[in-house]
Amino acid sequence: MKTNATSDAVGTLSTRGVLADSPAQGSGSFNLSDLLQRWLPKLVLAPTVMMTLLFIYGYVIWTGVLSLTKSRFLPNYNFVGFAQYEKLLDNDRWSVASLNILIFGGLFILICLFIGVVMAILLDQKIRAEGSIRTVFLYPMALSFIVTGTAWKWILNPGLGLEKLVHDFGYESFQFDWLVDPDMAIYTLVIAAVWQSSGFVMALFLAGLRGVDSSIVKAAQLDGASMPMIYRRIILPHLRPVFFSAFIILSHIAIKSFDLVMALTGGGPGYATDLPATFMYVTTFSRGQIGLGSASAMMMLGVVLAILVPYLYSELRGKNNA
Repeated sequence: MKTNATSDAVGTLSTRGVLADSPAQGSGSFNLSDLLQRWLPKLVLAPTVMMTLLFIYGYVIWTGVLSLTKSRFLPNYNFVGFAQYEKLLDNDRWSVASLNILIFGGLFILICLFIGVVMAILLDQKIRAEGSIRTVFLYPMALSFIVTGTAWKWILNPGLGLEKLVHDFGYESFQFDWLVDPDMAIYTLVIAAVWQSSGFVMALFLAGLRGVDSSIVKAAQLDGASMPMIYRRIILPHLRPVFFSAFIILSHIAIKSFDLVMALTGGGPGYATDLPATFMYVTTFSRGQIGLGSASAMMMLGVVLAILVPYLYSELRGKNNA
């Protein structure tokens, strides 16, 4: 009897031990799964983050270092301080490029905003074939600036484009030679860039208009307000974030414009249509002045940051206040 009682007690204790060990094993399995869920996304993203840090921010830092050196055809770490920046500011070609970006960027942004707003308002009237018209307006944005520049180079060429077409109709006195006129060539870049980007701005504002509460418009109409006044006093002020976003995007397009210039004018006649991006490329890779080209690249980065930082600050501030 004692033996049987002892066996039963041992079996009971063993069963309790197994039952007591089971949660510990389950808990260990749960901890491993939780650990995988926590670290697996980080491990997957780690190569992308490392590549971004190295090939974007790393090269930005390297460019900044080169801008402080006497580098020419090859990197040379003989530091000269801000001598390259002083040389850059005294460079006539850089002065022309800086003036051109003000003309090109200012006209490009203003005209795109105006055309985009007008087209968005017209499409917001629930017209027929709205989808087809919107597609036609948006189609140029699907093209690269290389294609846009090449097409407009043919159109604006005095020997085979618009001027020749008008001459063939009998108007021999018509002249449109902006492409070969050093004083007017910069405006051909504006024409091509506006043609490509205004449809995209239209889409942004159309989405914003569709997001305005219709009850506000109906209430204004009941008060006797006309549609032009409603758009001017009520709807467009509500689209201030859209205006700001469009301004940021267009500014970015204007500052980094390189392929459009190379395809349409090649920076010419002479260097009359040089922009900072083309100046940086020619100086660095064609003239073998890496230090001076790096200084111009850092100046462009400074302009981009001067635009982006206030935008990001306002966005973060708005989210914190919300």
